[in-house]
Amino acid sequence: MKKLALPLIVLVAFVAAGCGSSDDSTDTSATASSCKPGQLATERQGVLTIATDKPAYPPYFEDEDPTNGEGFESAVAYAIAKQLGYPKDKVEWTVESFNSSFAPGPKDFDFDVNQISITPVREKAVDFSAPYYTANQAVVALKDSEAAGATSLADLQDADLGVQIGTTSLEAAEEEIEPSSRPEVFNNSNDVVQALKNEQIDAVVVDLPTALYLTAVQVPQAAVVGQFSAPGGDQWGALLEKDSELTGCVSEAIEELSESGELEKITQRWMSKAAGAPELS
Repeated sequence: MKKLALPLIVLVAFVAAGCGSSDDSTDTSATASSCKPGQLATERQGVLTIATDKPAYPPYFEDEDPTNGEGFESAVAYAIAKQLGYPKDKVEWTVESFNSSFAPGPKDFDFDVNQISITPVREKAVDFSAPYYTANQAVVALKDSEAAGATSLADLQDADLGVQIGTTSLEAAEEEIEPSSRPEVFNNSNDVVQALKNEQIDAVVVDLPTALYLTAVQVPQAAVVGQFSAPGGDQWGALLEKDSELTGCVSEAIEELSESGELEKITQRWMSKAAGAPELS
């Protein structure tokens, strides 16, 4: 979990490089013969199994129901599936926690979409597709706090910051804000939110779309202080088992969705609000 002199929405067709991702360790090449629609070497024959975490929050999923096709990542997942030759009735969803998704070892899904940043460390254990989104980081603070008045990253250096474990927000906070004390790390997103509500911390660092949901729904008494670019940009990709036969096909599907404009339509529908947050430098 876990970027803007440029608009937030940066589609893969226009991205030259991204957050630590690419040491070219993942071969995303695919051929027409290896990606026959609906005939891939999936976890279950004839079915495409897609994973994400629970709870599944907006704007990525709506009503905590990945199967309805509503929300950014649900829509992206179904678009990929369709491109691969799997209609909606041939897609099944399974729950996979965020931290478990990029742990080494076999997977019981074909790919996972869960705002998972592509990083060199993770690429040693799993495969990633071509990126489908590039996100900024954001700072959220209670409206009546001193941190809420920050107009630069330097203004946040003495703030007590919180982040979720396993996300790229910790690295982003440490490298870009350079806080005087290490951010407090929480086990999950609910713990981060509760700590902010209880004023255990001054502010949290999350990806920008999550910040918008957090302030609109979970902690309406909080505000997005601003957004900033993570080191190298923060690209999200579909996660697959290491050396999966499907990696190249999923990447090819994403690239085709980008070239056709379909990915941009999905992104604009579900993620466009994020572009309005103030920029911190």
